[in-house]
Amino acid sequence: MAATLLVHGHFCNSDPKVSSKQLQRPKVNQSPQLVTKPRISKPARFRRNTPRTSKTSVKPQNLTLTRALSAFVESRSMENALYLFQQMNCPDSYVWNVMIRGFTNNGLLQEALDFYYRMVFEGVCTDNFTYPFVIKACAGLLSLVEGEKLHAKLFKLGLNLDVYVCNSLISMYMKLGCVEDAQKVFEEMPLRDLVSWNSMISGYKMLGDGSGSLMYFREMLDSGIRPDKFSLISSLGASSLEFSLQSGKEIHGQAIRNGLETDNMIQTSLIDMYSKCGKMGYAERIFNGILSRNIVAWNALIAGYCLNGHILDAFSCLKSMLDDDKELNPDTITLINFLPACAQIGVLSMGKAVHGYAIRKGFLPHVVLETALIDMYGQCGEFSLAESIFFKMMEKNLVSWNAMVAAYVQNGQNKQALALFEDLWNKLLKPDATTIATIVPACAELASLNECMQIHAYVIKLGFNLNTIISNSIVYMYAKCGDLQTAVKLFDDILFKDVISWNTIIMAHAIHGFGRISIQLFLEMREKGIQPNGSTFVSLLLSCSISGLVNEGWAYFNSMKRDYGIDPGIEHYGCMLDLLGRVGDLDDAKSFIEEMPLVPTARIWGSLLAASMNNNDIVVAELAAKHILQLEHNNTGFNLLIIITTIIPFILLFFVGLVPPPPDAENFPNSFRDKVAEPSDTTTLTTATTAAKLLDLKLRRRKSIGTSGGKTGGVVMRMNLVAKSEWNLVVAIFDDGF
Repeated sequence: MAATLLVHGHFCNSDPKVSSKQLQRPKVNQSPQLVTKPRISKPARFRRNTPRTSKTSVKPQNLTLTRALSAFVESRSMENALYLFQQMNCPDSYVWNVMIRGFTNNGLLQEALDFYYRMVFEGVCTDNFTYPFVIKACAGLLSLVEGEKLHAKLFKLGLNLDVYVCNSLISMYMKLGCVEDAQKVFEEMPLRDLVSWNSMISGYKMLGDGSGSLMYFREMLDSGIRPDKFSLISSLGASSLEFSLQSGKEIHGQAIRNGLETDNMIQTSLIDMYSKCGKMGYAERIFNGILSRNIVAWNALIAGYCLNGHILDAFSCLKSMLDDDKELNPDTITLINFLPACAQIGVLSMGKAVHGYAIRKGFLPHVVLETALIDMYGQCGEFSLAESIFFKMMEKNLVSWNAMVAAYVQNGQNKQALALFEDLWNKLLKPDATTIATIVPACAELASLNECMQIHAYVIKLGFNLNTIISNSIVYMYAKCGDLQTAVKLFDDILFKDVISWNTIIMAHAIHGFGRISIQLFLEMREKGIQPNGSTFVSLLLSCSISGLVNEGWAYFNSMKRDYGIDPGIEHYGCMLDLLGRVGDLDDAKSFIEEMPLVPTARIWGSLLAASMNNNDIVVAELAAKHILQLEHNNTGFNLLIIITTIIPFILLFFVGLVPPPPDAENFPNSFRDKVAEPSDTTTLTTATTAAKLLDLKLRRRKSIGTSGGKTGGVVMRMNLVAKSEWNLVVAIFDDGF
C-alpha cells in the first residue's frame, strides 16, 4: 500500500459510529500553501482559540488511548494508530511526537514531515523530542531545503544547542554530503555525547573519507569517551577504506580491551577489514573463532577470498557454508560476492547456475545483483547475455552502465561501447571517472583520432584531466592512435606519476618501435625511485621484441627474479617467445617452451606458430598447431581460424612450389588431418580434410608430372580436380596472398 494510502486508508473502512467530521482529511493536506510554505504565520483567530502548551512534553491526558497508540506504533500498525489519534480530544505534543516517530521509523517520511507541519499549524508546541525525527525524515527524503528550514527554526526556538537535536543535524548533513555544515554543528556543541562522536565517525566513513573518520575516532579516545560497538564498527570500516592495517589492529585492540571482541557485528567487521588489507590468515582466524556464524560472516569471508584472488577458497567456503548449516541459504549479498570468483577464472557454467538460483529465489530484479551478473558475463566472453540483462533492467544506475560498457570493451565490441557511452550522455546520470577510464580503451582500439580528441575534450570539461588513472588511459589512447607526440606531452603534464603512468609511456614507445627510448624511460623511472612491477616488464620486453633487441630482452628477463623478486608470468614468456620468433631463432624458441616452468598456453604456441609461418617452417607450424588445437579442442571457431590463417597458406605455398615438401611427405596429408581435427568436430574435420586433399593432390601430381609448368596455370588446372565447395574456404586467402 502506498504511503499516502497508509496514512488515510483507514478512513475508507472505518467504524460507522465515527462522525463524518472525524473522517475528514487532515487540514494540512487541504491547505497546500501551509505545507509548501510552512513559515507563513497562522491566522490570528486560530491563535486565540488554540490553548498554549509548555515548551516541554506534557503528561498525556488520556493514558489509556496514549498507551494503546504507542503500542500500535511499536508494532508498526500505523493505520490503527491513526484511528486512535483521531479519537483523541486535543492531543498534546507527546502524542504528536509518538505519531511522527512512528511515521519516520516505518519509512513514511513524507507523511512524518506533513504531520509535523500539521502539528505546527494546529498550534501544538514542538520540543526537542519532535525535531530529531523530523530531521531524520528530511535526511531520508534527501531534502536539504527542508532540513535547512528546520535548522533555522531551531535557532528561533533555542534548540540549536540541544545535544539530541544536534546529533540528528549532524547525521542529516552527513547523509546529504554537507560535511562542512555537519562539522560546524559538531564544533559548536557545548556538550557532546557518544552519539555525537559516532555520528561524525560514521558520517565520514559513509562519504568514503576513511582518514577523517579515523581522525575523529582518535580524538574521541583522547577526550576520554569510551567507544561502543558502533564506534568500533565504523572505525573498522574506515580502516578498510584506507587499507590501514595498523589502524585496524589498534581498533581490534580497543575491542578486546572493552570486552567487545566476541560481538558478531564486530567480528564480521574485523573479517572485512583484514580481508581488504590482504591478511586472509587473520580473517580466517577471526572467522574460526565465531561461535554462532550467520550469513553476514560467511559473506564477508567469501568476499575476502574473491578480493584477494583466492578463488578456489571462495568456492570451498561457499560449499562449507551449505554443508555446515542446512538452515543457511545464500542471499543476494552472497551471490554478489561470489560472482566475481566465477568471472575471474571464467567458470561460465557456475555463473549461469548462480543466475538461475537468483531467478528461482526471486532475488531479481536487484540492481546490484544484475550489475554483478553483467560484469560476470562480460568477463566470461558472453557479452550478448550481459546485454540481455542490461536492457531488461527496470532500474539502472551509473555502475550498471559502466559494467555494460566494460563488457563491450572486454569483448572487442568497441563501437557498441561508444554508442552506449553516447546514450549515457542523454540520461540524467553523469559519467564518472570509472566511465571515462572504461571507454578510453575502446577509442584506443578503434584508433580513431577524432573520437580520441572528443573524449579528451570531454574529460577536460568534466575536470577529470588531473586524475592520474584517466590521464594514463588518455596517454595510451593517443599512442594507439598514432599520435605519440601528444601522448608524451600528456605524460609530462601528469602531476603524480605512478608505476602505471611509466608502464603506459614505455608501452607507447614500444608499439611505435622505439625500443631504445623505452629502455631509457625504464632507467629514468628507476632513478625516480619508482619500483617496477610485472606489467612494467611486459611493456619493456615487448619493446625489445618489436625492436629486435635480443640481448637487452634476455638481460631484463633474467633480472626480473634476480633484481626485483618478480616471478615471470606467462605474459613475460610470451614476449620472449615473440622476440625469438622475430629474429627467426625457432630452435631456441622450441627449447625455451620446453624449459618453461609454466604450462604453455595457446598464446605461447600461437607465438611459435606465427614465427614458423613468418619463416616458412611447416614442421614447426604443425607442432604448434597440434598443441593449440589440443588446448582449444572445443573451440570450433578457433580451430578454423588456425587452419585457415596458418596451415592452409602453407599448403598453398607448397601447392605452387614456393616451399619444399615436409618430411614424410607421403603420410603427411592424413596425419595432418588426424592431428588437427577432433572426430566430433565436423566443421573443423571437413576443413582439415579439404586441406589434406589439397596437399595429397599436390604430392600425387608432383610424382606424375614433376614440377614443370607455370605456377598459376598448374593451380588453375588442379583446381578442377577438387570440389568447388571445398575451395570456398581457401579462395579468399589464395586471392589475397597471390
